[in-house]
Amino acid sequence: MRIYQLTCNSTLALLLAVFSLAGFSLSAGAQHLSGAAERDFLKREDSLKGFAFDIVNAAEAGGRFRADSQFIRLLVRTLKQPNSFYYPFDSLQTISHLYAPDSSFRIFTWQFKKDEFIYLQEGAIQMNQPDGSLKLFPLFDISMFTDKPLDSVRTRRNWIGAIYYRIIEKTWQGRNYYTLLGFDDYSETSNKKWMEVLTFTAGGEPQFGGPYFSFIQDSVQKPIQYRFSIEYKKEAGTRFNYDPQMDMVVYDHLVPEGDQPQKKDTYIPDGDFEAFQWKDGRWVHVTKQLFTFKLKDGEFPMEAKMLDDEGKANELQLQQASEKNGQKKKDDKPVAPAPVKKPNG
Repeated sequence: MRIYQLTCNSTLALLLAVFSLAGFSLSAGAQHLSGAAERDFLKREDSLKGFAFDIVNAAEAGGRFRADSQFIRLLVRTLKQPNSFYYPFDSLQTISHLYAPDSSFRIFTWQFKKDEFIYLQEGAIQMNQPDGSLKLFPLFDISMFTDKPLDSVRTRRNWIGAIYYRIIEKTWQGRNYYTLLGFDDYSETSNKKWMEVLTFTAGGEPQFGGPYFSFIQDSVQKPIQYRFSIEYKKEAGTRFNYDPQMDMVVYDHLVPEGDQPQKKDTYIPDGDFEAFQWKDGRWVHVTKQLFTFKLKDGEFPMEAKMLDDEGKANELQLQQASEKNGQKKKDDKPVAPAPVKKPNG
């Protein structure tokens, strides 16, 4: 388990190739940034890219920590530049940076690997300010200090960390709800994927979680959860993403390989699927018995290709990162992040 405390200058690393824009217009950025401003951002981004690379690839933990600290300081200085919200940071492929579908905010998340047993996560939410100024909320991962991550509303100061790869916007009774799907390189033998609802308080503060996950349709009733996760074997290729056509979050049904169901690091997909469907301000669980969508052999609903709204590879890259993390046990040399590729088919 992760047992290391984050500080404001600590961040994260490990092999992750992530994606950039989702639901945001580049033409809007061009309207807000002058040519001189874009050139300045390009130079800053080039330096950030070097630090981001070292967060992942520096051979020693101390080097990764230093790169992490330098990355954070430079990122904050860069975001203080006017209208930085409109600069996409496309070349930061080891840092997840996602825009909300309504462009009201974007969220940066990344991961630091201290050693084979300790993975740290951190991030920040940048709000879209009308005057182009910076309003930034740092996120602090304290998941290693809680035994009950599924039953509490959390602030940015006690966040359950994840590397987010999808933002889904929903509304209910005039309020916006942003569902975050994320990856967590949880332990040496297992990964997690998280589903988390982000809202903003009347004072504008981000708030994570709430009574949004209902199992009312299940044959065996479970209490409402404040967030949802699956944990599975490190090498298992699992799907967990939003299908816009079905308007559901669809994921693999998992079963243990052996006869020890308490060992989550033995869980693998069995070919069936489960889902969550947004109803009346909650995500209602759809069991595999109720999930009637029929697939051809080898297909996965919606984004079998795991593409974001811009057609870029998202979850595929996250899975590749997991596989490469396992390979590092056999290879002491640092491995460069895989280039982002569109999956075939």
